[in-house]
Amino acid sequence: MVSSELILGAVVALPGLVFALVTMLWLLGAPLKERFVVIVTAITYSVAVLGVLALFVEMSSQGLQQILASFGNWFKLGAYEFPLILKVDRVSLPFAALTVILTGLVGAFSARYMHREPGFLRFFLLLHLFAFGALVIFTAGSFDLLIAGWEFVGLTSVLLIAFFHERPDPVSNALRVFAVYRGCDIGLLVGVVVLHHYHDHVTPGAAALVSLLFLLAASGKSAQFPFSGWLPRAMEGPTPSSAIFYGAISVHAGAYLMLRTRPYLEMAPQVAVLVVAVGLVTAVLATLVGRACSDVKTSLAYASVTQVGVIFAEIGMGWETLALVHICGHAAVRTLQFLRAPSALHEFHQLHAAAGGELGQTGSHYEAFLPVAVRARLYRFALDRAHMDTLLDRIVVAPLVRVSTLLNRTEYRMEGKPSGARVVRVPVAGEADA
Repeated sequence: MVSSELILGAVVALPGLVFALVTMLWLLGAPLKERFVVIVTAITYSVAVLGVLALFVEMSSQGLQQILASFGNWFKLGAYEFPLILKVDRVSLPFAALTVILTGLVGAFSARYMHREPGFLRFFLLLHLFAFGALVIFTAGSFDLLIAGWEFVGLTSVLLIAFFHERPDPVSNALRVFAVYRGCDIGLLVGVVVLHHYHDHVTPGAAALVSLLFLLAASGKSAQFPFSGWLPRAMEGPTPSSAIFYGAISVHAGAYLMLRTRPYLEMAPQVAVLVVAVGLVTAVLATLVGRACSDVKTSLAYASVTQVGVIFAEIGMGWETLALVHICGHAAVRTLQFLRAPSALHEFHQLHAAAGGELGQTGSHYEAFLPVAVRARLYRFALDRAHMDTLLDRIVVAPLVRVSTLLNRTEYRMEGKPSGARVVRVPVAGEADA
């Protein structure tokens, strides 16, 4: 009988191994037809789903609180060790199940949606790499290993936003998102360093600092205020990737990090209050902006931000079980909405035509208690997306672009190359938006 530790390791490693194998075949020039890629994807996630089901049965039947799988150390330096430990418990198992089930669903949907697309193979390779990174995040037995999965998810997110790289807008928006990720990921890196510094003797002050740093990282990954402006730009990628990233898995990675931060939040209740405040402010602003959006994917993106904001508030209040149920339900519903967004839009046009161009208005209940002047101001505020895009460009994107440009020019000078070498530039708020 296969041990639960081996099953856990296999579930996590399987998408990564498939990514490596298919990439190697592609590099060797093997003819990889669409049917082969689709069959491999279907087998991969069917096996992964069975593995997660086996872990659930094992934990339920044996009354286990968690299952640990240790694969030694990646490396050891002095007193520091980087252990390769995987863990599933009542928090991580639902996330792992969502990842394999919804990734398999998106893969099946993409078999037709991406049919004959020049980047068909590239899309599926990034999908496998994303699933591997997400599973590493959700099953990591240490924050050190979680960082590795965090990086894989961020990298694949950016590459899929720039999937249609023959157009300038997807590339520009992908660079914007990458800048936000890099700026906020500093919180995760520094927070882990602080934890290593204090080891097992975390003081209330250190707990507050770690919680704040992790909140920064989580807010960037989950598009919480003031970092919400990048999410509509991420809609440049294919619809299936928008569904799995910004409707289901990636957008909830920050919430998962905050769930793992709960012990430190309990030691620093003032930071827990801040988590609630960030979530509620995000939910209100995203609701306003979403009502003023003119395209379906952007409105769905802000709907996702709204729900994740509420989830952050639930985590800050200590309602972990409610937050988990909310995440599972939201991920499933939002994935379905993203995948059928083109069909829903077509059906709306048909309904609009059948009704003679007259459909009932929504949101009329706001008019009952908001004066006309206030509604007009809120509408203008929402049309500018709550100024979050401008704020994000000024406090995150523009400084990082300037530093990167400076470092790039310095590198060229050190290598003896002309200082006037071409530098790819991301336009920021206040400039002509190409």
